Amino acid sequence: MIRPYQEDDLPRLLAVWEEATVLAHPFMDEAFRSEAKRQIAEVFMPITENWVWDAPDRPVAGFVAMLGDEVGGLFVAPELQRQGAGRALLDHVAEPRDALELDVFAVNAVGRAFYQKYGFRLTEEKVHDETGQQVLRLRWTHSPRA
Repeated sequence: MIRPYQEDDLPRLLAVWEEATVLAHPFMDEAFRSEAKRQIAEVFMPITENWVWDAPDRPVAGFVAMLGDEVGGLFVAPELQRQGAGRALLDHVAEPRDALELDVFAVNAVGRAFYQKYGFRLTEEKVHDETGQQVLRLRWTHSPRA
């Protein structure tokens, strides 16, 4: 079930973020992750539109954070990935928008494959200053309706 984020979801949301980040971004050391986690909680969550996905036996098993048409983050608990939660969350935020944009690390093969399958297309390549990793800028637009 997808529902709006509530402040008391934060501890579970951060746990999902950390579990998924360790797998998707193995180049991030603990100090980097710790600072990113602090920024998510203190800086980004208060200014983004946030939706959570509750699994039957696990509340806040995934989430998507939006800033306008920018997907700031899409994370699903690793043991629940590939079961449709990521697609459901993206569908939810895509429905009222004409386009979505996001950045994904090039080394995140699982994330890249997911976004490609969803229909995102590469628009730019750049280097992430803090990590030195290649980042891909992706864009998705609604298909023309017949």
